Amino acid sequence: MIDLSGKRALVTGGSRGIGAATARLLARAGADVMVGYRSRRDAAERVVEELRTHGVTAAAHGADLTARDGAESLVEATLRTLGGLDLFVGNAGVWPEEEVPLAEMEDERWIRTMRENVDALFYTTRAVARVISDRGRIVLVSSTAGQRGEAYHADYGTSKGAVISLTKSLAVELAPRDVTVNSVAPGWVDTEMVAGALTADVRARVHAAIPLGRIASAEDIAGPIVFLCSPLARHVTGEILNVNGGSVLCG
Repeated sequence: MIDLSGKRALVTGGSRGIGAATARLLARAGADVMVGYRSRRDAAERVVEELRTHGVTAAAHGADLTARDGAESLVEATLRTLGGLDLFVGNAGVWPEEEVPLAEMEDERWIRTMRENVDALFYTTRAVARVISDRGRIVLVSSTAGQRGEAYHADYGTSKGAVISLTKSLAVELAPRDVTVNSVAPGWVDTEMVAGALTADVRARVHAAIPLGRIASAEDIAGPIVFLCSPLARHVTGEILNVNGGSVLCG
């Protein structure tokens, strides 16, 4: 039902996890895809090879999005390679695994989390907003932590709350161009980024707290992202779509 043939997409953090799953699903729907990555070039190229099996144009571009020039170079590369930009998925980010009370949190950790999760998204989304086609789609990946907070990860929760606010602000700004801006807010997702934290005991506790009884896969998050990129969601903007198995009921 979802046909994105002829659409040109940029996915940041596309070499693994949610980003890679989203890139694959976009390509299956017919979209050409630029895979953004920072340092995992080999992984990004493997994703690109998978995407090309669907008969679409696909490429990868490495950039440090915490620097303005890096973010802008990624968007420029997308325009050169794909000939334009219709869909943007802002997925790149970090989750510091170590639990640290705010009273003991070092400046360096706070600054790094904000640079990776807020500043990088600002630079990239700003560059995208300047060039995305009318009737384009922007989907930013936030988190349930941005809605309810996350004890001992106050830096992460705060950064994802900023993503939610950016989503709502930009939705109004870009509405005159019929560009929708939405966010998907995952709960726990079984990806490489959180693998170290999901010990057997933690996994059991997390499962018990999720009404659907399981942790999401990357594909579970990619589906709602692609839905928001599709014509099916053409009248949805400024929304936060919770994908958490019922563990956080809000909105």
